Amino acid sequence: MSARPSSTGVWPVSERAASPRGIALLLAALAALGPFSIDAYLPSFPDIADKLGASQLQVQQTLSAYLSAFAVMTLWHGAISDRFGRRRVILVALALFALASVGCAAAGSIGQLWFWRAMQGVTAGAGIVIGRAIVRDLFDGAAAQRLMAQITMMFALAPALAPLIGGWLQALFGWRMVFVFLALMTAALWLACWRRLPETLPPERRQSLQPAYLARAYWQVLSSPAFLLACAALSLNFAGFFIYVLAAPVFLMRHLGLPETAFLWLFGPAMCGLLCGSWLSSRLAGKLSPAKTIALGYALMAIAAALNLAINLTLPPGLPWSVTPLLVYTTGMALTMPCLTLLALDPFPAQRGLAASCQTFLQSVFNSLAAALVVPLLWGATLHLALGMSGLMLLGGLAALAQRRWR
Repeated sequence: MSARPSSTGVWPVSERAASPRGIALLLAALAALGPFSIDAYLPSFPDIADKLGASQLQVQQTLSAYLSAFAVMTLWHGAISDRFGRRRVILVALALFALASVGCAAAGSIGQLWFWRAMQGVTAGAGIVIGRAIVRDLFDGAAAQRLMAQITMMFALAPALAPLIGGWLQALFGWRMVFVFLALMTAALWLACWRRLPETLPPERRQSLQPAYLARAYWQVLSSPAFLLACAALSLNFAGFFIYVLAAPVFLMRHLGLPETAFLWLFGPAMCGLLCGSWLSSRLAGKLSPAKTIALGYALMAIAAALNLAINLTLPPGLPWSVTPLLVYTTGMALTMPCLTLLALDPFPAQRGLAASCQTFLQSVFNSLAAALVVPLLWGATLHLALGMSGLMLLGGLAALAQRRWR
């Protein structure tokens, strides 16, 4: 697998950074920053409510503030990187995210925490949006699918490690240290990108930020049925798992009776599933068509959803059976992700950053709505969460089928 050569010498950093492995590691870390900043402070919800004199719902809204800002700004990260280059935008976004993390750590009221979490959301999406554009800047076809799968494999560690690290920081130092840790981690990532991340968009391929051009480009992308259906499938598949992430404090601590340091019971199986599905996607790249790979992923998700419903109808909430379906579901979800992502981006070679922005924006809007409206309706019982997983997966499958027929 080799990258396309740059005709203008725009890779002013180490040649090792341009290797598939080096790129995969950096892009996975950038993509993981957003999910890590969601999951790391979940074990601190009760402590935040106590220390800031807030209700559980008010603390939950810090997550909604983050996701809403994340969704709005992801619409612009790609277009800005299409104009100014990938590397520069990522470095600025990381610096601002670190400052917002310090603001969260110093918040003296729930209102201040809402504000700084929103500021984190404004910048956290740059890595995942621009990272997808970088993959398509460098690679095509099966090579792009393999790299996307490798990124997902490394990215899978974040949802598992974040609540584990956050739980121990919470137990030892309190909730503010979680955000101090985020600031330090982001500073280290900024340094790694400054030294190793190449610029993959030559100046002659950069696009305008003029309003008329942007309006035409956004309309071209957001009016494409094939693009919208691929994004819908990605969003709905992910939401079938993400409702458990958003409901994690209630699901684990109330329904399963686990302590704040036991979030690995949820994120461990999910991590294993993401790793297995991503590895399988990488192995199947070039051997199995994208359509057949997607179909295999949906078969696994359907098995997981049926198993989840059967368990919740016959057994009380408990370990390990209540979390076992997540392993199978996330395996299928990760198997479909690289193919669906590339199917969404491929029709727009001149506006990859902008298309990646629109893709992430649509998924983020759905995640934000799920956090604010759907999850509070489902977290009251584990059976409700199982029904939510099944319904979202079914809708995602219908969207993927429609996308295939349209394409």
